[in-house]
Amino acid sequence: MLAAGKRDNARMVFDFSTEPARHAFESLTPDLVMDALASVGLFGDGRQLALSSYENRVYQLHLEEGVAVVAKFYRPQRWTEAQILEEHAFSAELMDAEIPVVGPLALNGSTLNYFGGFAFSVSPSRGGRAPELDDPDVLEWIGRFLARIHTVGASRPFVHRPALDLQSFGIASREWLLAHDQVPLDVQSAWAKASQQALDLIAQHTCLSGPSAQQDPDAAPIRLLRLHGDCHPGNILWTPLESHASMGPGPHFVDLDDARTGPAVQDLWMLLSGDRSQRTRQLGALVDGYEQFRDFDRRELALIEPLRTLRLIHYSAWLARRWSDPTFPINFPWFGSSDYWQGQVQMLEEQMEAMQEEPLIV
Repeated sequence: MLAAGKRDNARMVFDFSTEPARHAFESLTPDLVMDALASVGLFGDGRQLALSSYENRVYQLHLEEGVAVVAKFYRPQRWTEAQILEEHAFSAELMDAEIPVVGPLALNGSTLNYFGGFAFSVSPSRGGRAPELDDPDVLEWIGRFLARIHTVGASRPFVHRPALDLQSFGIASREWLLAHDQVPLDVQSAWAKASQQALDLIAQHTCLSGPSAQQDPDAAPIRLLRLHGDCHPGNILWTPLESHASMGPGPHFVDLDDARTGPAVQDLWMLLSGDRSQRTRQLGALVDGYEQFRDFDRRELALIEPLRTLRLIHYSAWLARRWSDPTFPINFPWFGSSDYWQGQVQMLEEQMEAMQEEPLIV
């Protein structure tokens, strides 16, 4: 039985400040992880495997009864309780619609529990491999499920979770980096200029600029809906046809931690790679599958490069904001150098060219 909890009394907390010198995750020991599971009636046999996750801490644990679960310990002060529970409720809606999403279990009456100063959730452990995104049949299959996710996502709005927009991903990220002197002085002027020019181009897309942006009175607005939000290949586990896994063959979607409101194309563009002709073929297969269940608004194709640009700026701010977390300097040793920021200037200049090209056509 899956359910979201009931508490929603926390104020909105978003990650626009630096983190403390001694990071909270330093106290998340293997014993604390085991004790947290025991507090909700799950008893591990001692086996723990840290899974790839930088934003949160995620572990696969084997229980005494022989099954495996995945425990996620949320980064303190990133989301409020209400925002996490809204993500859990969205996962439950998707699973109720028989969409292969891996969502948290209800334990002690809630999908969100607390132990040792951490909020955590526990989900079933599911296996799978990376999807073969050069296979049009795989992309079409993924497209069908994305359309089903979006059909559920369009049925009601998020109340607590934020939108993917110019302000939160672009302007706030840029301002934070400059205000906290994260860009070296020898590159700062060039990066500030390039990032501002890029954001000015993105502002032309009213659906990313917020409700106060000037709308074309003759055009219906692009519809915004609840999204997976971070639908890159690492968040899709593929089960081959010959598998006897409990979720059946095909894709299943994990990690809705970045679920938010935005245009449907946000969940498609991160699955594209290669040159323009390759991306066109990949997108065509995705949309072919998508439109078996839901219409796709072709105007959203013009948002792919603006969304890519917002992610580029936001990614730099994300790394800088997380630098006090010991795992970040270890895994991103190249971040913060003048060479890094010069590379960012070059990529922003390339993105400005891409945003002014004709969008992909399918």
